[in-house]
Order: sequence, then C-alpha cells, then structure tokens
Amino acid sequence: MHQVLREEHVVPIDESCRPAITTLLVDNNTLFRHGVRMLLVAHGITVVGEASNGRDAVRLATELRPDVVVMDTDMPIMDGIEATALIAALADAPAVLVLGTVESSAALDAILAGARGLLLKDSDGEQIAAGVRLAAAGQSALSPSVAGTLVTRMRQLETARRAHAPKRAEAGLTAREHDVLRLVAAGRDNPGIGQELYISSSTVKHHVASILDKLEVHNRVQAAVEAVRIGLA
Repeated sequence: MHQVLREEHVVPIDESCRPAITTLLVDNNTLFRHGVRMLLVAHGITVVGEASNGRDAVRLATELRPDVVVMDTDMPIMDGIEATALIAALADAPAVLVLGTVESSAALDAILAGARGLLLKDSDGEQIAAGVRLAAAGQSALSPSVAGTLVTRMRQLETARRAHAPKRAEAGLTAREHDVLRLVAAGRDNPGIGQELYISSSTVKHHVASILDKLEVHNRVQAAVEAVRIGLA
C-alpha cells in the first residue's frame, strides 16, 4: 500500500548539500593569493589550486577543471591575457574572472580574450565571492567603475578598426593566411591548424609568423583580436 506524504512530511532541500563552487587562483603575488583564498573559503567557495603564472594556470585549469579561474593579468612567463584566451578555448572551459585595476588596459584586453568578468583588486570579500558565483553561473561580473571604462575601450577599438581598415585591407594576407588566422582566432594550436588544413606544423608556424608581421602584432592573442576586427572570427 502506497503512503501519501502529507505537506508537513516534505523535507526542504539543505542548500549546504549543494556542490561547492571550485576555483583556481592565479596571481604572482603569494600574499594576495593567500588573502583571496581565505575570503573565498570564508564564503563557502572551494580553492582547488593556485598558480603564479599564466602557463601554470592553463595547465592546472586543464588538469583540475575548476568552475572558475580567478586571474591576474600581469605575470611572468605567460601573462593573464594569453592564458585567458587559451583557457577560454578549452572544451567545457571554466569561466575566467579577472581581478585587476581600472587603469589596466591589460585587464580589459583579458575581457576581449574571453574573460567572463572583471573586478577590481580592492573589491571587498562579498563582491569577489559574488563575482565568482556569477561567473560560475555563466553570467558576467563587472565592477561599476569598470563598466564605463570597458565601454570607452570598446569604442576606441572600433574607432581604431575603422581608421585602420584600409591598412588591414592592404596587409596582403593570402587566402591560406586568412584560413590560418581564422583557426588561430578559434583557439587552435599549430598541429590542430595543420590537421584542419592538411599542411605541416612547420608550414603553419611560417604562416603564423607572416601573419603577425603583416598585421603588425606581437602574439597570437593580438592576431585573434585582429581577426575579429576584420571579420574572420
């Protein structure tokens, strides 16, 4: 005989039983990482790892698969912009939340590279924890003072895009280089591009070097941004 549960027998869900949000902290300042770790733990957020440079951040993000990577931008070996672009290109990529300064163009460039949000380093614990939760939920987190600066930055980029449109058109990218640049913007590495286009990795490397030279940029992330500006991505 089936028993019908009455309303008073229904047990409410215990929110504490929900899985904790996991984070990876990336900053070359050990004391700052320690402080952020303490405040996140105090707000019920789990820290599964720490890194002091972008290269280790990409490796740990791949190995640990955190929900959110809390990222600095100015670091040795690999900066946070390139690391953000590489992490954002991962399958089932974790969200990247940048902790930076409103004066830092690098922090805004990280947004263009794929970061989910940008908070100031002097934000209080509640704001940073809330930002992590928003990023984990697939939403954007921006400090109010950052939002206006980001809009200004985007306008500057659009103005530069229009001003340099003739220059980009005259860059002389070949049809093959357009194909390579499109795949660079999609986050593919040289072997992956070679496999897609049926060319060797060394040939891809040659094309990438030519693309950087013609577009007058210094790295693959900047080339990817240029690809967006000229409509290839």
